[in-house]
Amino acid sequence: MNTVPTVVLTVRDDWDAKTLVTHPATTAHLQLSAEEQLASSVTPDLMRVSVGIENIKDIIADIEEALKVVP
Repeated sequence: MNTVPTVVLTVRDDWDAKTLVTHPATTAHLQLSAEEQLASSVTPDLMRVSVGIENIKDIIADIEEALKVVP
């Protein structure tokens, strides 16, 4: 059975205590040109992880599962 990890790529929500994974190049830095993003150390493959207050073992397990599908 396929299960979806609870750690997912999402839009940042400052009012949530859940773990979030965001892609800065297509969220917070979207308005910048590619050159401006690179000057800000935002690369196309950069992911930002904001760790929430869930059980750390669950967070680690979810990240490990999510990384299995990364090409």
